[in-house]
Amino acid sequence: MWPYTYNFNYYSGDTYPLVIYPKNDDGTQYDLTNATSLFTVSIERGDPTTDVFSASPQVSASPSRLLCTISPENGALLTGASYVYDIEIEDDGQVYTLLTGTITTQQNVLSN
Repeated sequence: MWPYTYNFNYYSGDTYPLVIYPKNDDGTQYDLTNATSLFTVSIERGDPTTDVFSASPQVSASPSRLLCTISPENGALLTGASYVYDIEIEDDGQVYTLLTGTITTQQNVLSN
């Protein structure tokens, strides 16, 4: 079932929306009506002291989707070359990791 892996590039200073449509094993939409979610970006896995930022994705029940966004403010915290992330939901006391992967960052061209 979950988690799926998705690696992506982030261009510094941009707004990066990531939309997830979770599905059950049989392909039907996962009901997010009572779910809460968390999007965490970190330098490394397994050490909460290396977390760079956490955000609460927007949850929509119809259609069932999560909108995870790296804002320019959070993106400014991504000054290294590579990070890891998890997107989790909590539903009825259960925690599920939906998506995980790496974020490769590229700094923007600065003008003087």
